[in-house]
Amino acid sequence: MILNKPMEQIAPIITCSRLRMQTDGKGVTTLVCFHGCPLRCRWCINAFSFAPDTKRTDMTPQQLYEQVKIDQLYFLATGGGVTFGGGEPLLYAPFLREFRRLCGAHWHLCAETSLNVPWENVVLAAESVDMFYIDCKDTDPEIYRRYTGKSNETMLRNLQKLLWLVGPERIVVRLPLIPEFNTEADRQNSRRLLAQMGVTQFDFFTYRTQ
Repeated sequence: MILNKPMEQIAPIITCSRLRMQTDGKGVTTLVCFHGCPLRCRWCINAFSFAPDTKRTDMTPQQLYEQVKIDQLYFLATGGGVTFGGGEPLLYAPFLREFRRLCGAHWHLCAETSLNVPWENVVLAAESVDMFYIDCKDTDPEIYRRYTGKSNETMLRNLQKLLWLVGPERIVVRLPLIPEFNTEADRQNSRRLLAQMGVTQFDFFTYRTQ
């Protein structure tokens, strides 16, 4: 009898940026960017991540691991590893799980995510990812919709459940000040709401539009 083999995970990779220091998690990291995103942010810095004509390479977790393991000594010496971005890496949660199996427990894996994905994807990613960097453009639903083209209900619901699942120590929420879209008062309102939810780590920054 011939048994069906499990489907091999394949994901579209745009870039692998090596030897990044303290910019995408602790230690030395490699930033791996996936193609595909559920949002359409007005001033997206990675708009190529969802453009249909963007050049990308379809890779398996094994192929990606073979490519990035060249920097394993740096990862182990500094506590670093691989940060998954994009685009939206949690669209490829099964890929992340298989990559974790290949690299083992000693690499520090991070995900930069909007959390605007099905909850099942978040649960699967939580089995593999050590640290989540969550882009919360704003907790105000109208500001979020105007900027991203989507509702923030899924993001906020997933964030609350992820806090329960993994704890606040594995979550950093990024709160930008976006000219023409929100104000410092809006951002502080977001911070207060998120702190009430249980978020303890924030990253504040301002978008530069010129």
